[in-house]
Amino acid sequence: MTERPADGVFSVTDSGFSLDGRPVRLLSGALHYFRVHEDQWAHRLEMLRAMGLNCVETYVPWNLHEPFPGQYRDAEALGRFLDAVHAAGLWAVVRPGPYICAEWENGGLPQWLTGTVAGQVRTRNRAYMEPVRRWFGRLLPQVVERQVHHGGPVVMVQVENEYGSYGSDQEYLRELATVLRDGGVTVPLFTSDGSEDHMLTGGSLPGVLATVNFGSDAAGAFRTLRRHRPTGPLMCMEFWCGWFAHWGAGEPEPREARDAAAVLREILECGASVNIYMAHGGTSFGGWAGANRAGDLHDGALQPTVTSYDYGAPVDERGRPTELFRRFREVLADFADTPPPPVPAAWPILTAPATAVLDAWTPLDEVMDTLGGTEGVFGMAPTFEELDVDRGLVRYRVRVPGPRPPLPLSLPGVRDLVRLSVDGVDTPVGTAVAGPAELELWVESLGRVNYGPRLGEPKGLTGGILHERQYVHGVSARGLRLDAFDDGKAVAGLPSRLPEGGEPGLYRGSVDVSGPGDAMLELPDWGRGFVWINGFCLGRYWSAGPQSALYVPGPVLRPGDNEVWVLETERTGGTRVRLE
Repeated sequence: MTERPADGVFSVTDSGFSLDGRPVRLLSGALHYFRVHEDQWAHRLEMLRAMGLNCVETYVPWNLHEPFPGQYRDAEALGRFLDAVHAAGLWAVVRPGPYICAEWENGGLPQWLTGTVAGQVRTRNRAYMEPVRRWFGRLLPQVVERQVHHGGPVVMVQVENEYGSYGSDQEYLRELATVLRDGGVTVPLFTSDGSEDHMLTGGSLPGVLATVNFGSDAAGAFRTLRRHRPTGPLMCMEFWCGWFAHWGAGEPEPREARDAAAVLREILECGASVNIYMAHGGTSFGGWAGANRAGDLHDGALQPTVTSYDYGAPVDERGRPTELFRRFREVLADFADTPPPPVPAAWPILTAPATAVLDAWTPLDEVMDTLGGTEGVFGMAPTFEELDVDRGLVRYRVRVPGPRPPLPLSLPGVRDLVRLSVDGVDTPVGTAVAGPAELELWVESLGRVNYGPRLGEPKGLTGGILHERQYVHGVSARGLRLDAFDDGKAVAGLPSRLPEGGEPGLYRGSVDVSGPGDAMLELPDWGRGFVWINGFCLGRYWSAGPQSALYVPGPVLRPGDNEVWVLETERTGGTRVRLE
């Protein structure tokens, strides 16, 4: 059941899956093409085959590919990945969204959309569905021409994602299924939800295969599914073999490999198909990691997700096999017709440690004034959405009128990090401020919520600026998007000087590498910010932990000098970073 994909009709029967009448079992693993450097796709796919899988699953992040309405960025990446999947001898399961969760910024939805439709996301609302239809019109041809009966690897396509954890708009789900069918998708459609009655009730769709997601008690989960679907294939679309981490929290308790392997065996002994989530997690490069809200009702503090998406997966962030890989390989071999192929050689690593000295610095204000958007004056403090900022920072300036006595200054609704100065002096939010006074506030987005009822909530000073109970008006605001750093010439043109006292700003330098390969970037004396090497954004770093180093894919480095930029938004105690 691990044979190379062949042309044919992949179908759902009362008893399982079949390809041209032959019974097949999907042994799949999640690998997100957008969390792996493209030059490493082939290696990671080989690792999945060597584990004993015959299929790979991927989401598609809409916001990555359509940063502005109708403006696309690398929108053909999915097609290239599916071609790599086929070359690797695997089938593919595609989960195009439009919502994906995935611990990804805004669950994959563009902020320009959620900022407009607000509470109407993931509903039949026309203002939401029209952009969805337009995006799918651009995306789906890449899937359609690579379906298995056309000689490609795609065997199934998902309708939405875990919708039963969010809503129950069956008309919306039917409309999405129609969009997929009208767009040319003829392979089986499916939904995936938690293995609870209310989730399956809200998220499944008559006539569409229903699958379940869980991390343990496979038999119990499938019994629940059978109450809703008496016949048809059993499949765990997300077998959670690990978990993700939040900034400022401890590492998630690592899952015991023997326990995870036992659950995988239980799934397969039930006669079910499986998708291991994650088989290889990778990295949320570019500051695209999302966030959650604490509390049973998701109404607590913001919990931003770290840059690494290692997930405790059998293939770790650097593409190496783990103990979990070895145990999963043993289990999968017991359910395969032929032994898995050999484990490929590890990706090369950096031949020797190297240190970058960052000897050029541009203050944060100058970076904002040069690379930021247009500054405007607003009656109330605008949100990130109103300034068209997805990932990045916003600088707010406003004058507190006077004379007036010291009164508490508050920022209702703010969920991100704020740095406040009063008349040029750093001041904690909540401090009593006398008027007149000049305020400057820097707000850094820690990622948009990717799961639950707070999906699509705005970022920035969402509740205005209050001096005691009085709003302060006439707010000047300017936004700096992270993708402004994609313009290397603009960054090179920034005025720079020697660093002064660890202040926030853009630090620049270079590192000499004799033998490029995979590496980890250590920033022991830095506070919080983002790192680029040769223009490639590695993602966010933060001294709050638990992540202490950033993964550097080998293809990003080159022999000789490599340019390093560090955008420090807090305060640094050094001017060096180290590659190991």
